[in-house]
Amino acid sequence: MSVLGPARLDVNGTPVRLTPLTARLLVRLVAAEGEAVTARRLYRDVWQPTVELPRQELRNRNEVQKRILELRRAFDLAGPGRGARIIRTGQLPSGRGTQSTYQLNLAEDELDSTEFTRLICDALRAAPASAVRLLAEALRLWRGRPLTEVHEEEFALAPVRRLVQLRETALRELVHGHTALGRYDLALPVAEQTALERPGDPEAAAVLARLNARLRERHGDELLRHTLRGLRVDVVVVRGDLFDQQDTNLVVGFSDTFDTFADDVVISRESVQGQLVDRLFGGRHRLLDDKLRRGLGAFTPLATESVRAKRRGRRIRYPIGTVVAVPVGTRRVFALAYSRLGNDLRARSGPADLRLSLDRLWPTVALHGLFKPVAIPLIGMGLSRIVELDRTQLVLMIVETFMQSLRQDPAVSPELRIVVRADDLERTDLSAVEAFLRGADERGPAYPPATVR
Repeated sequence: MSVLGPARLDVNGTPVRLTPLTARLLVRLVAAEGEAVTARRLYRDVWQPTVELPRQELRNRNEVQKRILELRRAFDLAGPGRGARIIRTGQLPSGRGTQSTYQLNLAEDELDSTEFTRLICDALRAAPASAVRLLAEALRLWRGRPLTEVHEEEFALAPVRRLVQLRETALRELVHGHTALGRYDLALPVAEQTALERPGDPEAAAVLARLNARLRERHGDELLRHTLRGLRVDVVVVRGDLFDQQDTNLVVGFSDTFDTFADDVVISRESVQGQLVDRLFGGRHRLLDDKLRRGLGAFTPLATESVRAKRRGRRIRYPIGTVVAVPVGTRRVFALAYSRLGNDLRARSGPADLRLSLDRLWPTVALHGLFKPVAIPLIGMGLSRIVELDRTQLVLMIVETFMQSLRQDPAVSPELRIVVRADDLERTDLSAVEAFLRGADERGPAYPPATVR
């Protein structure tokens, strides 16, 4: 039976239709919270007579008995004798003779308000993870104002107040539980609901404000986050500096000669390659050279320039799309050749070169990335500017090739983090990126369906 909202009686899973007066009588017995109630009191509270006629008491008692019989027949649908067990008859001596009394005897799991109370009390003694489960289960039972049919009557004020206060406690503790578990995103809608229902409560407003502040702090420079459907893989766009992403592997674009010496002639000190040497290798480009050379030993060079043709920089050329996983501490820098460095020392690339390079990048990330998040800048925005693509198209190409790689290996990386510099952000349409991701989810998962053999 449910009284957390309009009264509803289900017997063996089948709804039982009660007349309004009978439903009100049943709710009156629930409001007694297990205490016996005299027939005289039931009639006064449920029928609310305005005139007392002579010899009316017998008629009143008959009216109550008729409704009690209706309820017992409803409960008997669960089995013979169930109605008499659930609604017990008693006798109470009084100055006006013996009075009949009626008492509701429902098991804990047969009445939602009792189950609601038990779940919340158990949650208050439980550890956060268990408390969250119990509280969520309790709140799912709530369908509206409890004891709806009688909630304004004096006899119902105390139980209604108790249940409402229990729900407020459950909402407050659910916020605390989610917060303790670090799930601020789950705590926020509960806090918003509480503040909406209690607009004058300064505590509810303060809790909501603290949660919003915590979420803003947690997101920091995060501008977009989308979890791919069916995968524990996030696509994230953040504002900032690639080398500030200290919890990720990094992708750094190179030319086909893999030059590292930032002399502002072959390599600019302001380029991502130049910053890589300074920020992760303490300015020692030869240390990076050694690691690149070891990794490049697995690849066949495409050509070797003569000293006369190329007077500065490295002269061995590798195919576009060559990827070297460079170990740096416990993470990897994926050096990706996506442009050609001409003998005039100008780097050139195009959309086809970039797509080929990205298509070859992700399998290497899957193989050597230790299943860590991977951060990538807007490759193609540097001195080898790919003029055919704007910033939004560059982001979309990175996202699209990453998602395609998941069809071959869903465990490429738990997170693709695209790092956009602040001065590039104004000309990057992230709403188009989000629309692409949502559309991809609607078209279907980005990975092949599992097969059971």
